[in-house]
Amino acid sequence: AGGGRMIDRLRKWYYNAAGFNKLGLMRDDTLHEDDDVKEALKRLPEHLYNERVFRIKRALDLSLKHQILPKDQWVKYEEDHHYLEPYLKEVIRERQEREAWNKK
Repeated sequence: AGGGRMIDRLRKWYYNAAGFNKLGLMRDDTLHEDDDVKEALKRLPEHLYNERVFRIKRALDLSLKHQILPKDQWVKYEEDHHYLEPYLKEVIRERQEREAWNKK
């Protein structure tokens, strides 16, 4: 049990050290947009897509101004949900199925 808490503390430390949360971004906002991610983004419900666009635009603005959000507005590790992950997993599974089918 102690090892699990240590790993969780390390994850939280790394999450905060990465710094994207200080700009109001979530982990899924920082994914490299390869073909799979682009397809997953197309499948997002409109409200999730709009929230993502807002976070990215705000982060770009803050970055250009060399500023960060006030600490009470940082995305906390516990609040960062992987909103894109289910869509991305589905896209990857479909691509792998297509690739396997095409090999036959």
